Amino acid sequence: MTTLVLILQLLFIIPLAFGLNHPNCDLSNTQDKDSTLRIFHIDSPCSPFKSSSPLSWEARVLKTLAQDQARLQYLTSLVAGRSVVPVASGRQMLQSTTYIVKAKIGTPAQSLLLAMDTSSDVAWLPCSGCVGCPSTTAFSPAKSTTFKNVSCNAPQCKQVPNPTCGSSACAFNLTYGSSSIAANLSQDTIRLAADPINAFTFGCVNKVAGGGTIPPPQGLLGLGRGPLSLMTQAQSLYQSTFSYCLPSFRSLAFSGSLRLGPTSQPLRVKYTPLLRNPRRSSLYYVNLVAIRVGNKVVDLPQEAIAFNPTTGAGTIFDSGTVYTRLAKPVYEVVRDEFRRRVKPRNAVVTSLGGFDTCYSGQVTVPAITFMFKGVNMTMPADNLMLHSTAGTMSCLAIAAAPENVNSVVNVIASMQQQNHRVLIDVPNGRIGLARELCS
Repeated sequence: MTTLVLILQLLFIIPLAFGLNHPNCDLSNTQDKDSTLRIFHIDSPCSPFKSSSPLSWEARVLKTLAQDQARLQYLTSLVAGRSVVPVASGRQMLQSTTYIVKAKIGTPAQSLLLAMDTSSDVAWLPCSGCVGCPSTTAFSPAKSTTFKNVSCNAPQCKQVPNPTCGSSACAFNLTYGSSSIAANLSQDTIRLAADPINAFTFGCVNKVAGGGTIPPPQGLLGLGRGPLSLMTQAQSLYQSTFSYCLPSFRSLAFSGSLRLGPTSQPLRVKYTPLLRNPRRSSLYYVNLVAIRVGNKVVDLPQEAIAFNPTTGAGTIFDSGTVYTRLAKPVYEVVRDEFRRRVKPRNAVVTSLGGFDTCYSGQVTVPAITFMFKGVNMTMPADNLMLHSTAGTMSCLAIAAAPENVNSVVNVIASMQQQNHRVLIDVPNGRIGLARELCS
């Protein structure tokens, strides 16, 4: 069907001129058609975003945990107190996403790599001439005959925080850590695979000022439920339906995929109801009813997994968090049963950063199954264990969520989703799940 390239990490865009050596890493050989996009992981051998000076395994795990912590702070802060939907915030720009999508923007098209994020609603691009942007690579509005700024009286201008109209364009400023970001709300044609979306609204960043934290140098494509998300803007084309299968970071070929629209979706999928939480209306909630470790359904405190539209608590699928986080009382029950079933039984448990269940040497671990109404999601060792480069240490890649009884969100993250087809079907109010080898 289609070939488009996904990987998600941080925000802002980078064009496709990489010079990667492996034949399976030649992005120029991927042909875009229909509405299926191919995916690879940020840390895969094909990734153009790998560090030139690789971190040690331990340092990489700790860095990712820190990024996930910032991500979770963002997710738990998404409490809608009004109808205005922000285009972005400093918290949004702290997200650590792990898969990207190839997109073409403008006329003639400029090829870009955008972070795909199921919990965000907007697209961000660093635009040419941006002062202080962390990357010299940017979208050039002057080279596109279909580019235009959104006017102050356009309805989209009411969907950004604190819009200003010193000129005819809708402009706004955001705070990012100790830095401030200035952007215009703009429109242009975007093409995902072979599908053109005309007058697509996005933030065109033109200035980053201040010290300390700087925005990451990559673009973002939001697949959430807000009015400026891809799914809303292209509702007539994709009917608020998409699915994705995330490959392992070890996958060399571009074997993952994002399928947009209801056609060509897999038939052998089991569904669970998709819930909408008005306190965090952009997120994709499901009803987690139980967790099985090995062949034992553990005894969970129901209040810690309950869907709560008053507080915003519940369980979500999120492609931007790397490691699954469970409310502390849920995590501790799952962890303790997991430890009891690890073989050999006398294996010594150690810790690494936020991971408190690590082992030296070879161990055999039980599968963990998330049980939803209507469908189970079983995760074998490949979805559960992080292994050091040297192969001498492994850690359970699930951790406790920050303790906040009023805003706990259990997050089913990208590592645990790898090699599963996740189908978001908003019109029919359901999420489909099926095991699928995409690595």
